[in-house]
Parts: sequence; C-alpha cells; structure tokens
Amino acid sequence: MSRTGTTDSSTPVGIPAGAPAEPAGRAAEDRPAAGFRPSGVVDLRAAGCRAPAVLSYPAGSVVVVSGLPGSGKSTLMRRWSAATPAVDPRAAHERWQARMPDRLPYAVYRPCARLDHFLRIRAAVRSGEPVLVHDCGSRPWMRRWLAREAGRRGHELHLVLLDVGTAQALEGQRERGRRVGRRVFTRHAHGLGRLLRALDGAVEPGDAGGAVPPEAAEAASLVLLGTTTREHVTGLEFRPAR
Repeated sequence: MSRTGTTDSSTPVGIPAGAPAEPAGRAAEDRPAAGFRPSGVVDLRAAGCRAPAVLSYPAGSVVVVSGLPGSGKSTLMRRWSAATPAVDPRAAHERWQARMPDRLPYAVYRPCARLDHFLRIRAAVRSGEPVLVHDCGSRPWMRRWLAREAGRRGHELHLVLLDVGTAQALEGQRERGRRVGRRVFTRHAHGLGRLLRALDGAVEPGDAGGAVPPEAAEAASLVLLGTTTREHVTGLEFRPAR
C-alpha cells in the first residue's frame, strides 16, 4: 500500500503518533504538497493515526461528508466551508421551519424541505464549482446520482465517512439537542453498516490506496475518519484546473 500524504513535512499520513520521522536528508522536492491527496480507500479511524491537516481534491470535485446523525458531519462541514459552499439539509429544515406556524409539526412540511435540499444540491453540482454535500451515507442512489452529475462536467466524486459508532453518534445528538427518531436512526445505521462492512479488509488501518469496493465504486476516493481523527482535519483545498 502506498503512503503518499503527510500531515506536515516530515510525518507520513497514517503513521502512528510517536513513530520515527523520515530521514532528515530527504530532498524537499520529494515531499508531497501541503494538502494530502486521497486516492482509493484511506483508513484514518485509529486514534493513533496522524491524520492530515488538509485534504486536497481536484478542481470542481463533489465531496460528500457521510455518517450517522450526531457523528459530527455539520460541524466538520462548517469547518471546511471556507474552501467551498456546503449544502446541508439542516439549512433547508430551518428555512421551512421559519416559514411555517410553530404549531405545525415538521413532518407535515418535511417533503418540501427535502425537495429544497435536493434542488440546492443539483444547482451546486451543475455550477461546475466544487461543493460539499451533507449525506447520511445510507443511500447509494444519491452517491451514484452525484457521481453522474459531476462526471458529466469532467469532475469527480469523493467521499469522507465519519465512523464514530452508534453510542457516540447518539451522544452527539444529545449534546447538540437535535435528535432524530429511532426508526430513522436505525434505517441510517443499517444502510451505513452495509457500506462499512464492505470496507472491512479493503485497506489496513492507517494505510492508504486500497481499492474502493463495488458498494462505493462511484467515489474516486473514500477517507474514513474516527472520533479522534475527525478533529485533526481542519480544512480542504481544491487544486486549480490545469
């Protein structure tokens, strides 16, 4: 497996904290760019992994941030939104909530909010500019559709998957004061679980470059982040088109 990215100029991505640094005499031109360029499956879930500070993607890429409700997707996207616009369903929920009477339950106008979110995703992807998309990760059809839309414009789909476990996700919901129904959460957990099981064995923890499995073959890369390592990746960058 190849290890091509770094969190700084001396420590390869995925190398456990405290591991020996690379030889001091390594030529500067041999070092990768500041941003780590994911390719294939990159498993950075282990707490001992030194995750990169910046993920670097090609110009115009669609980057989908997935994970269970409460896993920290919205927090991560806010942190990364300086690089490119982010499309989060929470924003659609709040827009429609502000329009509706307080006595009206969200379930009544949920279809409108979902359509609003979908249309904003479509407009963002069709603009040809890079975009961040919030998705639960349990809907393969959504990833395939995004990949087709991006591919028609010569761009790629990349996936970042937060795997923090069910208990941590439920705790995250409690801390944020935003809970989803048990049935909805269970449906997301089952869908995401299928994808995670497909990734088992695709790459060794801390390694990079494993082939993306057929269940997510539409993605040019898939970065797995855990409870600790999700805090390490502070930004995104999109490389200029050549």
